[in-house]
Amino acid sequence: MPKRRLSNREAAGPPARREEERTCWLCDRPLGRRVEWHHPKPKSRGGRTTEPVHPICHRTIHATYANHELARMADEEIALRDQPELATFLRFIHGKPPDFHAPTRRRR
Repeated sequence: MPKRRLSNREAAGPPARREEERTCWLCDRPLGRRVEWHHPKPKSRGGRTTEPVHPICHRTIHATYANHELARMADEEIALRDQPELATFLRFIHGKPPDFHAPTRRRR
């Protein structure tokens, strides 16, 4: 059976927002040149949707929570930005430029 060709609309992916409206799913700051896509519910747990995030925000999410914790939070519709484990990071990152980079360390 031959493969189906994607239409231009399907190949483009999710609908694009205007550049000044694009914000990070976690910290709500404007996105920079590098954008990573985070699965709020991990793919390994059946998640399909993705959200745009800064690389530093993406690394912090995965350094703070295991996939099973992220899946539980997604199922219970718990907002990550309201979690006390990320409050320090969100205060730190607030006001930084969109392309800000710093090393991310795993929690102990």
